[in-house]
Amino acid sequence: MTQITRLFDFPYYQLETYNLDKALTSKYQDEWQSISTQEYIDQANAISRGLIRLGVQPNDKIAIISTTNRTEWNVMDIGVLQTGAQNVPIYPTISKEDYEYILNHSEATYCFVSDAGILEKLNPIKGSTKLKAIYTFDDVANEKSWKDVLELGKDNSNQSEVEARKAAVTTDDLATLIYTSGTTGRPKGVMLSHKNIVSNVLDSEKRVPFDYGHSKSLSFLPVCHVFERMILYLYQYCGVEIYFAESIEKMSDNLKEIQPHVMTAVPRLYEKVFDKIVAKGSELSGIKKALFFWAVDLGLKYEPYGANGWWYETQLKLARKLIFSKWKEGLGGKLDLMVSGSAALQPRLTRVFAAAEMPIMEGYGLTETSPVISVNDQRKGGFRIGTVGKVIDNVDVKIAEDGEILVKGPNIMKGYYKDPEKTAEVMTDNYFHTGDIGEIDSDGFLKITDRKKEMFKTSGGKYVAPALLENQFKQSRFIEQIMVIGEGEKMPAAIIQVNYEFVEEWAKRHHITLKSNNDIASNQKLRDRIQEEIDEANEKFGHWEQIKKFEITPNAWTIEGGHLTPTMKMKRKIIKEIYKDLIEKIYRP
Repeated sequence: MTQITRLFDFPYYQLETYNLDKALTSKYQDEWQSISTQEYIDQANAISRGLIRLGVQPNDKIAIISTTNRTEWNVMDIGVLQTGAQNVPIYPTISKEDYEYILNHSEATYCFVSDAGILEKLNPIKGSTKLKAIYTFDDVANEKSWKDVLELGKDNSNQSEVEARKAAVTTDDLATLIYTSGTTGRPKGVMLSHKNIVSNVLDSEKRVPFDYGHSKSLSFLPVCHVFERMILYLYQYCGVEIYFAESIEKMSDNLKEIQPHVMTAVPRLYEKVFDKIVAKGSELSGIKKALFFWAVDLGLKYEPYGANGWWYETQLKLARKLIFSKWKEGLGGKLDLMVSGSAALQPRLTRVFAAAEMPIMEGYGLTETSPVISVNDQRKGGFRIGTVGKVIDNVDVKIAEDGEILVKGPNIMKGYYKDPEKTAEVMTDNYFHTGDIGEIDSDGFLKITDRKKEMFKTSGGKYVAPALLENQFKQSRFIEQIMVIGEGEKMPAAIIQVNYEFVEEWAKRHHITLKSNNDIASNQKLRDRIQEEIDEANEKFGHWEQIKKFEITPNAWTIEGGHLTPTMKMKRKIIKEIYKDLIEKIYRP
């Protein structure tokens, strides 16, 4: 039996253990097309042979940029790793300047891309990189195709060279460089070894209840993200059939077509699913509508393991039969498990989906930790709402004196590529500093309570650096103070204290009467004018960072009022508390 010590061992283990007919499935021209475990391995070997004939050497860097997850990505991944080279996955949505930086910093020699859209960004900058060639997965006129490399590897006379290269790769060797989305400064290249990710797969496997060799999964989170990539290896290890969703827009169609048992997502998607369900419920009338919202209210009170008592459980049984079963049907009918990572999940979603018998198991981790540190598991009492579960085996977590979560284990990165100083900043005696504040309760559940740094993630898993945005918005004469919010929410928003002097002057000029601060906070003409200022500033930022909504506070932010420190810095936690009603109005109007 294959012993798994390197990432390319997973498909071989799957062949010996499950030998699936449908290991990987993608949709082409409206038709699902599968490859078996054997075909997966055969194609990966052909890629390895082709790459060796192209002159790829051990430790060369091969970049892959794909708009969607697809079979070719996984075949390329194994094909690259078997040659002793490293896979550098790149987010498809970043700017061409970031493409140029990452390709140069990693010194990538070849790049494989999904489609013409990515080529449009790549072609203008490829001349200033070390790229020898770019290959595409889609057929694009006058461009090299990845099929050319498969063709080059058709002749298997150099398979012995592939075997020799594989044998030379050790578990501690570098497997991949994953560049974190840098909102402050340049992206950092996280160095992950085969052992980092393999250990994380094997230690996370104990937390996921699959029907080994029979389960189906739907994958759509970008595989350039370490969370989805680790999950794909985990599926391969457990003999789970992998289907790649066409796009987020076609998710609900794909769920019905595939009827998966498991999927992974970021909180933003679960929010969208829930919002859609509630919107449909709102269209009902009479008794049907009343029953629907009775079930939702019941779901929002859910506690695991029957903690609410027999009367609640009796009602829940009825709600599941009448209402929640239809929710499940709408998501394919067989979804037993959803996994959430990358950002904080709102407890209301955890409750309502668990009530609907589609539990979301929230986990916690970072790119630097390969990624899983902890995860909830419904079995054996391992599920607690409002926590990120218990720490997985072989990983050691301790809470520093200032509350920061520190992590040690075989999953901790080798460091940041070409940046020993930044590596040293986040490591102390083999412990990695996560930058998150947390606590471990008496039962061993980890809870994230705050961010050490001000930077936050939206529920879509995107980083937002509030200070960068705030400094830009404060250039407007209308805005005296602004605090960007949105941790774990679907979008960034802002709480604004206007520049009273300027606003009064502006109001006089426009013959607008503002008698009080409350008038200022609610005046529609003023709000429209501030919206123009925000729209203009938003253009300087990525769409995920842009301020989508704001509220004006009815009073000034002062040192005396507790809003500001003596040096006039914002006390973020206190401001959030003071204006919690305004924040509720933004996100849950």
